[in-house]
Amino acid sequence: MSLALATLLYEWRRYMAAVVALAFSGLLVLAQVGMFVGIGKGFTAQIDRARADIMVLGPGAKALFGGPSGLPRRMIPLVYSHPEVIQVAPLDGSGGRFQNILSPEQQAKAEARAKRGEKGGGGRKTEFVNVTVIDAIPGYVTVPTDYSNDMIEALRRPYSVAIDQTALKRLGVKKGDKAIYNGKTITIGVVTTGYPNIIQPTLVMSRDTLRMLGEADTGQRVGPLMVSIRDPARAEIVAAQLNKKADGKFRAWTRQELADANSGAMLEDQIIGIMLGFSAFLGLLIGVAITWQTLRGAIMANIKEFASLRALGVSMGDLRNIVMELSFWVGIVGVLAAGLLTWLVSLLATAGGVPMYFPPVLIAIVAVFLVVIAMLSGFLSLGVLKNSQPADLLR
Repeated sequence: MSLALATLLYEWRRYMAAVVALAFSGLLVLAQVGMFVGIGKGFTAQIDRARADIMVLGPGAKALFGGPSGLPRRMIPLVYSHPEVIQVAPLDGSGGRFQNILSPEQQAKAEARAKRGEKGGGGRKTEFVNVTVIDAIPGYVTVPTDYSNDMIEALRRPYSVAIDQTALKRLGVKKGDKAIYNGKTITIGVVTTGYPNIIQPTLVMSRDTLRMLGEADTGQRVGPLMVSIRDPARAEIVAAQLNKKADGKFRAWTRQELADANSGAMLEDQIIGIMLGFSAFLGLLIGVAITWQTLRGAIMANIKEFASLRALGVSMGDLRNIVMELSFWVGIVGVLAAGLLTWLVSLLATAGGVPMYFPPVLIAIVAVFLVVIAMLSGFLSLGVLKNSQPADLLR
């Protein structure tokens, strides 16, 4: 075991402040990244979990919600003409005003509270909701993989919709209730789990129900196409072949490519970019200041030990290497602590219905960022070693 690592293990209390500072610096950045990307995932969860192997968007689209993602309806036969394609379905959706319907008992309670001047839930609620569509056919390309046959059968009923459990309280409904969507009565037929959306509640309904509501897209243009192929392992090859066949009329993406593009588009948003940049700067400032002072104080506390090493013939360069290695190990422990704190925060967020997602690339960037902070703090602390004079041991 190296001297630096042994020092950190046996005198860990001296370095705890530095580890905590690094951990919270990492948490500051990771929590915001996870929240913003998770919000984007909330809008695309229905698509990310569908059986589509390839998504076909317009030629100028950079992500699902960036640029013209729709394309002419006549592109559907062109995609179908590929011999490995077995299913093609356009992504459709809508949005509008949602109102819950109170039972007579609930109405009486709400009126009684209003007379007493009390505020609280249980009354009439109005929310604007997002609507996504599936084809209520087991195993179809638009159906998420975690939808059971019973859920699909329930959505096959006219005017039946699905709502995630995290939106029930916000919308004031439960399974089996009636509600009003854009002036028409619908039924809460399915309650899903794992599809939270803190920005806007989402209704999931069958394509037939959307058509009966008069909101289906029947024009010459359709939304992005969801494509299923015979062998999902060949998705990249088939997507490249479709792009070659398209000749610029559309662009085919593998599902993972589109998911990465959606996450990147969310982080490239100007406001979000400014917030993340400020958080990173604040994390750097706090991390360097506290870690630097902690390392400096720990070295000063052990200055006689360093002086003893110099008296034994250890060069100043070797002492500097010990300090830098010690800083590196402090950074590694700080990364592990940041990971633990972020995991705990994500558990609390999930329990509260707040989606969080952490792209592996950004996790790696933040880990390197924290190690760099520790190494920079160690570099700033090297000047203290000048006080390690062997002659001081005789005083």
